[in-house]
Formats: sequence, structure tokens, C-alpha cells
Amino acid sequence: MSSFRTLLFYSGYLVLLASNSLACCATFFLPLPYQQSLGTASSGLITWWLKMTCGIEVVVTGFENIPNGPCVVISNHQSSWETFFLQRMLKPASVIVKRELLWIPLFGWALSLSKPIAIRRSQPVAALRQVLKQGRDSLARGNKVIIYPEGSRSLAGELKGYKSSAAALAKSEHVPILPIVHNAGDCWPAHRFTKNSGTIKLKIGKPIDTLTKSAKELTAIAHDWSVVALSTL
Repeated sequence: MSSFRTLLFYSGYLVLLASNSLACCATFFLPLPYQQSLGTASSGLITWWLKMTCGIEVVVTGFENIPNGPCVVISNHQSSWETFFLQRMLKPASVIVKRELLWIPLFGWALSLSKPIAIRRSQPVAALRQVLKQGRDSLARGNKVIIYPEGSRSLAGELKGYKSSAAALAKSEHVPILPIVHNAGDCWPAHRFTKNSGTIKLKIGKPIDTLTKSAKELTAIAHDWSVVALSTL
């Protein structure tokens, strides 16, 4: 039954992605804020469809902690779910993506219109420079920059070490860090087809001021908060 419900979900998921990508490409001339609103419209429908087909609900706490202006968002990474959910919840936002995703016909073209920060993971030094450069530009436009500092997906309940590039970007631009943690891997496990019914809990922490501490210290603060918050979900 779980496999059938997951197959049903993916059938609708692909239709929603294709339809939304086509709409974005057809309206390529729209200003960036409108492109981002249109590009993330399918995320709300996907969240609803996930509940209808797989019995997965989403509960978010800490909305009041989201800054009105630009910030660097640090989140743990357990699945594909957070990649579309956070972009909609935090828009206007720029996300870090693999450069190869932009080559996918229709979907990649639509993704490029939202001005993501596309990096080559095979070239970590160049990728770091790109995150810092394009991240500054995104923050200057008033966007939030979403970074997954673990670098790759973790198993449910686990948290890898955080790389310091996110904190370095936030400190260089004098913007706060917004820590986020979730348990999406319990319901949407990485590298697995079947989805598990249940509740995805996402917690938004209080913004971390970046003025007086080093990037290494800020990374440790965000990671320590995430460890504790993850254990309470």
C-alpha cells in the first residue's frame, strides 16, 4: 500500500513540476520577484498532494523568528522535501543547487529563472568563491540565501558537521543567520522511493547575530542549536 501511495504521489508530483516549469518558461520576461512567486507556487500544491496521497502532514514552529530582511538560512538536509518547501516559505530566496540541475530540459530552465546559486561540487574551492560572490548579490537584492552546510543528505535523526561557508557569507555581509532544523527524513527518506506516513516537523530558531563572532564560532553555535533542536522533534 505504501508503494502504491508513493507511486500515486509521484505521478501528480511530476505533472505539477512539469506544468509549473512550463508556466515559468512561458513567462520568462517577468521580474524576479514574480518569477520566484510563480516558481514556488507548485510547492504548496505538492505539500497538499503529499498529505492526500501519503498521509504526510507538515507542522512548522517559529514563524515569528523569520527576519523581514535578508539573512543566511542554515538548514539540515535529509531529503528533497526541504529543497522546495523552504524556498516557498522563505521567498524571496536564493538556493544553492548543483550546476547540472540547470541542464535538465524545462525544469532546469525554469529553475535558472529564479536566479539560484549554481555550483560545481567537484570544484570545492571555486564553489566556495561562487557562493560568496553570488550570495552577496542575492543578499543585496533583499533575498534570503538558503544553504545546507552538511554538504550532502543525512539519514533521519543524524546531523553531519557544518561547513563554515554559510557563516562566512553572513558575517561578510553583516546579516543574521537563521537556523532551521527538521525531520523530513522520517517521512521522505533520502535515496528511497517509498514515503512513510507521519508528520514532518520543522523548527525555526532565533536569528544569530554575526557582528561579534568569527565564522567558525557562528558555525558551531548554529550546529549546536541544530543538534539540540533535532533531538526534540
